[in-house]
Amino acid sequence: MLLQFFLTCNKIGAFTLGGGYAMIPIMEREFVDRNHWMEKQEFMDIMVVAQTTPGIFSVDMASHIGYKLRGVWGGIVGALGIALPSIIAITLIAMFFHNFKDNVYVNRFFCGVRPAVVALIAAPCFKMAKTAEITWGTGWIPLASCLLIWLMGVSPIWVIIAAGTGGYLWGQYQKRKGKER
Repeated sequence: MLLQFFLTCNKIGAFTLGGGYAMIPIMEREFVDRNHWMEKQEFMDIMVVAQTTPGIFSVDMASHIGYKLRGVWGGIVGALGIALPSIIAITLIAMFFHNFKDNVYVNRFFCGVRPAVVALIAAPCFKMAKTAEITWGTGWIPLASCLLIWLMGVSPIWVIIAAGTGGYLWGQYQKRKGKER
């Protein structure tokens, strides 16, 4: 099972452009739908935990899933499996970059890949919004958060602290409101 998990993580790491968030639909398809190693809700829970853990998102996801499946060794195998293709690719690019950095075809390739990467990152964001039950009434919160960070230069840390505090206070308000009835 560890070998199959390693090879699956390796395949995801080798053939996904765009980083961790672009890997989410592929990871879900492999771990939940194809191999049935976990339920969809477990996958979503691990995704939330991996987002809050420091480090590379895809490595965090693979190590958390591996840990859930096979303990510490599963976590190590998942992290190595997902990271190894990137490590090899980055090493090769670093060794030979000066040979093809001005190549028009390489430049065109990367220009063509950019929109696809944006779509690969946007798709799981919309899926997470649906899972988090974000509605038109609450959709202003992520939008305001993005605008604060992007346009006003507010640190994401402050946005996270404000959102967490606001969520806690809203929950307390709702609890008190429920007791009064």
